Amino acid sequence: MKIALASDHAGFELKEAIKEFLKKHEIVDFGAFSEESMDYPDSGFAAAKAVADKTCDRGILICGTGLGMSIVANKVPGIRAALCHTVQYATLSRKHNNANVLVLAGRFIYKYLADDIIKAWLATGYDGGRHQNRIDKITEYERSLRC
Repeated sequence: MKIALASDHAGFELKEAIKEFLKKHEIVDFGAFSEESMDYPDSGFAAAKAVADKTCDRGILICGTGLGMSIVANKVPGIRAALCHTVQYATLSRKHNNANVLVLAGRFIYKYLADDIIKAWLATGYDGGRHQNRIDKITEYERSLRC
């Protein structure tokens, strides 16, 4: 699986820490490349666009709280980003929402929990069924904005 990975300065440490966990996947790192202050939209938009245009299969974005990256990613048509603080949230974000971007809070999630969340998120499939109608409504709304 090809994964777009991005952070801001506040998520840099966790981003670097989870790379070892993700080593069996192909990773495209969109930054940050240090703890020097930078703006999360710069790396977040680039990573989300890579998922939306199918250059990458999924994305993992990290900022201090996860809120900024969630906002950025969900501005990109075709992205369903989910801020997950637990394994259960990650599992349900895939099963019910077909989330293609996982967002983590770098200042609040420890590496061991991030690894568990990512493992569950990557392993969980989409249930479809009754949930597909909801995804279709989101997609249709996004299409209506392009006019």
